[in-house]
Amino acid sequence: MTATQEQSAVAPPRRGRRAERRRGGGAAKALGVVAGLLLVSAAMGVQTLHLAEGELSDPLAYAGDKGEAVDARRFTVRVDSFTAAKSIQSSTKTIGTDNLFLIVNASAKSSLEPYHLGDPVLVTADGKKFDATDRVDNSVTLSSKWMQPDIWVRGQFFFEVPPSALAGAHILFGLPNSMIVESYQPEVEIDLGLDEEGARKLAASPQDVYSTVKK
Repeated sequence: MTATQEQSAVAPPRRGRRAERRRGGGAAKALGVVAGLLLVSAAMGVQTLHLAEGELSDPLAYAGDKGEAVDARRFTVRVDSFTAAKSIQSSTKTIGTDNLFLIVNASAKSSLEPYHLGDPVLVTADGKKFDATDRVDNSVTLSSKWMQPDIWVRGQFFFEVPPSALAGAHILFGLPNSMIVESYQPEVEIDLGLDEEGARKLAASPQDVYSTVKK
């Protein structure tokens, strides 16, 4: 056999090895593309999961007007009346304000088991929020009483607000905050029915003293 023939004989295996390397490189690239797609899909799934968790924590809202019993399935609440005062008198002290105390008289009952109402929030027409004041002892408010199945209990909530907060205001009622995040907690939104004129009249003639002492 000549040298030329010997070189021709050994050349094909080298080409075969190069072809195998090319095939192996293509497979690696394909695996990389698949892995990349899986990572993208996983990231999208995590993002969707986070959105779903946020949506599930939103309250399930029920709306009504003053004087209307609003049924939120677990409990029912009604705003019976409200008034304004410049000071609040308890059995131990009298507190005053440069703004107004809004006293909301409300009634509530549960559906199947006893509950406490959480402290409500007053929301103004332009979206400002006021928590019930902590200057009045919680023991004299409705949130200190047990709502019982089908038995109305009555009490007050106290807000300290500027007169500008009254027109268009509504109150949000719910259950107390819990360490456990529960999906779709019920929430009741009640419109006080105060237009601009009604708000001006209420702010112009507050009681000097509102007493929480039972007679």
